[in-house]
Amino acid sequence: MSYSEVLNKARDSKPRWKRIVLKLSGEALASSASDEVVDAQVLDQLATEIVAAKQLLGVEMTIVVGGGNIWRGTTGVGSTLERATSDHMGMLATAINALALQSAIERKGQAVRVQTAIQMAELAEPYIRRRAIRHLEKGRVVIFAAGTGSPYFTTDTAAALRGAEIGADAILKGTHSGIDGIYSSDPKIDVTATRFDDVSFMDVVAKELKVMDLTAITFCKDNNLPILVFDIMTPGNILRALIGEQLGTLVS
Repeated sequence: MSYSEVLNKARDSKPRWKRIVLKLSGEALASSASDEVVDAQVLDQLATEIVAAKQLLGVEMTIVVGGGNIWRGTTGVGSTLERATSDHMGMLATAINALALQSAIERKGQAVRVQTAIQMAELAEPYIRRRAIRHLEKGRVVIFAAGTGSPYFTTDTAAALRGAEIGADAILKGTHSGIDGIYSSDPKIDVTATRFDDVSFMDVVAKELKVMDLTAITFCKDNNLPILVFDIMTPGNILRALIGEQLGTLVS
C-alpha cells in the first residue's frame, strides 16, 4: 500500500487507540549518509506522519525521544565518567532531539510543547502531569524530554512511566535499521529468526526478548499498557499502526 493510499484509508478510519506514547530512539534521527547526528530528512518524514496522525485520526499524541545519536548513558562509564554523570549527559542529549523534533512538527502547522524532567526554563516547560494532559485536550502534541529526570533509568522506562501517568492506551515503540518487530533472536545474525505477531509480557521476560529494558517491561505489565513494536522508518507505518493494520509485534 502506497503512502497516499494509507492517507486515504486513514481519512475513513477510526484510531485503534485514542491516546498514545510514541517512543523514538535517538539513533533513528541520525543520518545514515553523513556524520550528522540529526538528519533533516528523517525529521521531516517523522513530523509529516505525526501531524497526519494527529489531524486525520485525532489521536492524542505524546512522544518520548532518546538521545543515543548524541550520547548514551553507558558511554565512557568506567573510564573517566561515573554513571550518574553520564546519564545526565544523555538526558541533555534527549532535550536536543526533542527541540529539533518540536521545530520540525511546528513547521507543519501543528502546535507542540516540549516538557523536560530537568528544569530548562529558557528552552521548555517543566514536566507537569496535569499540564501535559491539558495540552493533549487542547489538541497539542507533547514531547517528553530528559527521561525520568533520574540516572540509571532509560528512556524506555520514561516512556512507560509517562504513559501510565497520562493514561495512555498504548506505547508505540518505533524501531529502525530494518527491524520490523520482535524476533526469536537477532535477525541480523540468525537467518532462522522468526518474528512474533503477538507476545505476552511474561514471554518477553522468560525468553529475554529484546524489546525494552526489564524495568520498562515490568512497569507496562503492571499497568496494563500494551506495547507495539514496529519499523518506524517505513513511510506510513505510524498511520498503519494507528488504524489497526497488522504491523510489527504487539506485547500485551
